[in-house]
This record gives sequence, C-alpha cells and structure tokens, in this order.
Amino acid sequence: MKTVYTAYDVEQAKLAGKDSILIDEDSIITTVAQETADRLGIVFIKKDRKNAKDPFYRDKSDAAYAKAITEDDAIRWKEEFPILKDIIHVANCSQGPQAKRVRKAIETYLDNWLTVGMDWEYWVGETIKAKEEFAKLINAHPSEIAISTSVSEATASIASSLNVNSPKKKIVTTEAEFPTVAHVWLAHQKYGFKVDFIPLKNGEILEEDYEKIVDEDTVITSVTHVYYQNGFKQDIKKIADIVHKNGSLILVDAYQSVGTVHIDVKEMDIDILTSGNLKYLLGIPGIAFTYVKKDIIPWLKPAVTGWFGQENPFAFHVRYLDFAGDARRFDTGTPPVLASFAAKAGMEIINQVGPKFIQDRIDILSEYTIKGALERGLEVVSPIDVSKKGATTAVKVPDPHDVELQLKKRNIIASARGDVIRIAPHFFTTKSDLDVVLDQLKDIMKK
Repeated sequence: MKTVYTAYDVEQAKLAGKDSILIDEDSIITTVAQETADRLGIVFIKKDRKNAKDPFYRDKSDAAYAKAITEDDAIRWKEEFPILKDIIHVANCSQGPQAKRVRKAIETYLDNWLTVGMDWEYWVGETIKAKEEFAKLINAHPSEIAISTSVSEATASIASSLNVNSPKKKIVTTEAEFPTVAHVWLAHQKYGFKVDFIPLKNGEILEEDYEKIVDEDTVITSVTHVYYQNGFKQDIKKIADIVHKNGSLILVDAYQSVGTVHIDVKEMDIDILTSGNLKYLLGIPGIAFTYVKKDIIPWLKPAVTGWFGQENPFAFHVRYLDFAGDARRFDTGTPPVLASFAAKAGMEIINQVGPKFIQDRIDILSEYTIKGALERGLEVVSPIDVSKKGATTAVKVPDPHDVELQLKKRNIIASARGDVIRIAPHFFTTKSDLDVVLDQLKDIMKK
C-alpha cells in the first residue's frame, strides 16, 4: 500500500525537530504537503532499499537519512515481535512484547543447560556482556554497572551503603516514585535517617520544590525519571545541578524511561541510576542493572551484599569482606543467568535502533496520541507538552481494570494503573495502531 504524505505529517515532523522526511519510491506527496515542506524548510528523502533485509537499515553517508524512524520502519520491526501480528501492544510501560531475538537467547541458554549440563563460565560471561550492553545504553563504562534481580534489591543495596554515622540524615524523594523505592527509604529510617517527600502538584513535580526541600543535610535525593502513572518526565540534569549544589547524591529510577529516552549519565551528571528490563528494554522479569559513578564507588559499602559483590567471589573467604573495587560490589548472590540472556538480546535491539531515534519517534507518537485522545473527547491526564513526558499517555477512565480487560477482548494490550488506562507505545508502534486503540477506548467509554 502506498503511503500518502499530507501537510499534517510535515507539521508533525517540524514539531519533532526534523529537517527531513524519509519516503519510499512509490510514496505520494500531496501538493499542500510539498508546499508546507518548502515553507518549513523540510525535504523529502527517498530511502535506499539496497539493504532491505535489515529492518532498520540506514545509509550512513546520508546524515538526514539517519534521523527518523518512519511508519514503514515500525511496520518492518513488527516482524520481530510475533504477537504484533494479531495484537496491538501499548502496555510497554508494564511489559514489552516478546522479540524473536529474545526468545532465541532464552532457548540458547536452555539448550546449553540441556546438552552441557553445567557451563558456569559461559553463563556468567553472558551476564557480563549484558552489563556491557546496559553500559552502552547510558554512556557508562561496564565497570560502573552492577547486576541484581530487581530495582527493589538494587535500591536496597544502595540504601544500605549510606554511612549511618554521617551527620547528614535527610533522604529526599518524591510522591511520583514507584512505591518500592520509597518503601526502601522509609525502611531505613530505623537507622536514624529522615525521609522528606517532594509533593506531586497536578501530576507533576516542580523543580523549584527541589530548591526548597533539598538542603545541606541531604545525603541522597532519589527521583524517578518518568512518573509511572502519567508519563511526566523530569529534567534530570537540572535536578542534578540543584542537589549537587547542596552536597547530595542523586539516584535516578529510569525504569520508565531507559529504552525510549536518550540517557547520558555523564552529560546529565547522574551519580546512581537503576532500571529493570521487562518494559521498554524488551527483557523479562528477574533482572535489573545499576550504574554507580566510579568516583563514588569506594565510599559506598553495602550491607545488602553477597559473594558476587567481592573482589574475588571464588576465593571463598568466609571471615571477612573484600568488596570489589568497581560496581561489582553492588552485585549480591548468584546472578540471574536466564534473565541475563534475555536482557542482553533485548538491549541489543534497543542499541541497534538507537535511543535518540526512539525518543524522537516516541515524541511523535505521544503528540499523535494526545491529539487523537482529545479529539475523541477523552480526558488526558498526562502533560500536553511532549517535552515534559515519556512514552506513557494516561487517559482517565471510571474503572481502569475493567477497561483493560475490555481492550484485551478487542486484541489490544494496555495497562491500567490507579484511575487511568496507560497507552505506552514503542518504536514499533504505528499511528494506525494508536487510532485503533483510541477508537476502541472511546467506544468502551460510551457503554
């Protein structure tokens, strides 16, 4: 089917900061679209199909060509996810769909276990490669990456590293955190720490409130990058500047952002960042990664630890601790091997597509979703400004769990949370997918 480009497509490209639109040889450009493109300084570029077997081929010699993920790219990538043949999946904020590459990685582990029986050197080697893939995602060095089974465990390990004898006794977090993170900080109040919460105001956290609450008594400030409920996205670099000015560390929960947002921990001056893999990183439950800036690693001594957190786990010393000199000190017990195979494969896909390109695509889909929802009379409770949100667009509904079930009956996987249904696309989601979701949601709401 030929793709028709209209003035609306050109305007959306301009809003997303694009200076080009990639088109197929047989695409149709309307007269108004061409006139709009000329007026806005946007050019149409025909794709090179000489490497069409690669669903995300880019001609590296053409800088403009490498900028966009198109509708056609999304359609081709759907082939990597078998469920997308019959199902529209917009619940990536809860669980990503199964990729062929991820399934193959899991089967590789199972086949190895079946035929070799015990191959720990190979298995642990894959967990190390998974750390390397995560490091690549966020511009970190692999020696700054720890592995654990969940963000809960990772946060607990960091919390247990704080010096209970320090005069700094305040831990600052926000009401936008996923509860598990706040629970960890609250549990550590028994060691003399005091937890202060920055309030949510109309579904957002105000940067000025960091200025008011973070002070010289603050030992660590724990923030979510993207609010799980409505997709509100914080400016981590600005927050890092505020908290560092007061001598506080910053810990970022990136579970709802990494994989759809360009993250550079050096550029953003992040001290600690953690995320699991079952959402936008296309992995499975049971694994999480934590970045810890190399300069602060020597000062953190976790009480939540284990034999893999030691410099030489296989020395089998039982009478003393010998923490690893790098971020491995935040590893605990036997690593999650099966989940590591899956995580590595999922992150390879994200790194292949490119987080910068995915973020651009997500912004386009966010704007399309918000506009479409409002046109259909649905109540959007996410930020309308896409620069202030992640992939999730939240729509308020009377009975979110029932709406989720009703959508599932209509071959749509979405995610209920609180008083909203969350529509969370990924790079393989098309605009036509979103039209179907919004049409069906409107129909359910009328009944």
